[in-house]
Amino acid sequence: MSTVLIADQHPVIAESIKYILETNDFINVIGQVLTGKELFKYLENRAPDVLMIEIDLPQLNGIHALRQIKQQYPHIKILVFSCHPEEMYALSAIKAGAAGYISKTNPADIVHKAIKQVTRGGIYLNEEITQKLNSGISNGQNQISRFKKLSSRETEVLNLLSSGKRNKDIAEALSINEKTVSTYKARLLKKLDADSVAELITQSRLLQINPVV
Repeated sequence: MSTVLIADQHPVIAESIKYILETNDFINVIGQVLTGKELFKYLENRAPDVLMIEIDLPQLNGIHALRQIKQQYPHIKILVFSCHPEEMYALSAIKAGAAGYISKTNPADIVHKAIKQVTRGGIYLNEEITQKLNSGISNGQNQISRFKKLSSRETEVLNLLSSGKRNKDIAEALSINEKTVSTYKARLLKKLDADSVAELITQSRLLQINPVV
């Protein structure tokens, strides 16, 4: 039986998720938390097999917090269950350490399927995103291989570039200097084999890397 901890700021939603999950004999919901602070306090005493989490949880630094959770509790399988559309956040969540990403608009059978898959050590994404990951782009490399070339910081810089931020804005958002931003842009151009920032933005959209900050 898989133990599941639900982290969602809306008690009614958390209770609904718990009800849906416990209709299946292989799932045992061991707790619910409403904030990031409550989450880390809970994990100090008991770690679940699966953490089902909303990335907008109060007192939690969104996608970035997933990395922290995986560093401190590497055995926990993180399943993001969010109101945000999968096409915008799924790949960033997976890169940060999540084992799956599903939208709250999905039916109960998808929730059960995702829990089973991540518990077994797999990755769960919807079929559309999986197909996009497996499809080729410009020079014959697939999307996921290009995505994996980027470090977390490079992904953050690319996210901000894609949202129209200038070097100064990016430097302020990431607490780095503008020269360092330029260095990251140069690395991105090389890693994604792009000739311009405009092409970088196109690449980011192909890779489904969207703003998460």
